[in-house]
Amino acid sequence: MENEKIIKVLEKLGFSPNEIKVYLTLNDHGSTKAGRIAKLASIDRSSGYNALKSLQEKGLVSYVLIGKVKWFQSVGPRRLVEYLREQEEDVKAIIPDLQERHKAMKIEGQVRMFKGIKGVKSIFLDIARTCKDNFVFGSEGQFSEKMPEFAMQFDRLKKENKIHTRLLIRKDRKELDNKTTSYRYIPNISESPAVTNIYGNKIAIIIWTDEPEGVIIENEAAAKAYKSYFDFMWEKASKFK
Repeated sequence: MENEKIIKVLEKLGFSPNEIKVYLTLNDHGSTKAGRIAKLASIDRSSGYNALKSLQEKGLVSYVLIGKVKWFQSVGPRRLVEYLREQEEDVKAIIPDLQERHKAMKIEGQVRMFKGIKGVKSIFLDIARTCKDNFVFGSEGQFSEKMPEFAMQFDRLKKENKIHTRLLIRKDRKELDNKTTSYRYIPNISESPAVTNIYGNKIAIIIWTDEPEGVIIENEAAAKAYKSYFDFMWEKASKFK
């Protein structure tokens, strides 16, 4: 089970199957010649050499010459963290240019679909990064229930970014976070798995089914229309007590 976990993490870091086999072989057996590495990893010699070359370029494998023979060894596992940080720095360096190109090509009325827990996380991160006010209705506490750790992280981001939320809830619902959220309740509303967020020129609708999914509609006119409906309901709603 532990080995499967290691393999899955290395796959997420972008390692190829052969790179994983070679890296783990070196990590487990220490300094080894290329031919024996391929044999222990159960891959052909050509694939072994290619994987070794790629891992050297990543700074994860080194070698020493003993006579005319190369003996390969893996760099300490903590090098993986440094490798990940380097990848992060590389991505950060190209973000400004990518954002400019993204803005230039953006189409008004853009709709994006998201599926699963990771998809819903992307929606909440978009809210945290791009707005100062978020207007919400339909919440039944599903976020905190289904994603408790990330919900706490989102609350921290709200406080750090000074985001204020106005939340319309059913009369029977109880909420606890009064530091960044104002509440009003509406009677005679039935429970719903759909939660609507209105922020900036976007509308995010999250549907809390067994596998949650959501959509972001990026359209200024639509967002203004939704916001006007929200304002009407807010004025008619009872203040939270």
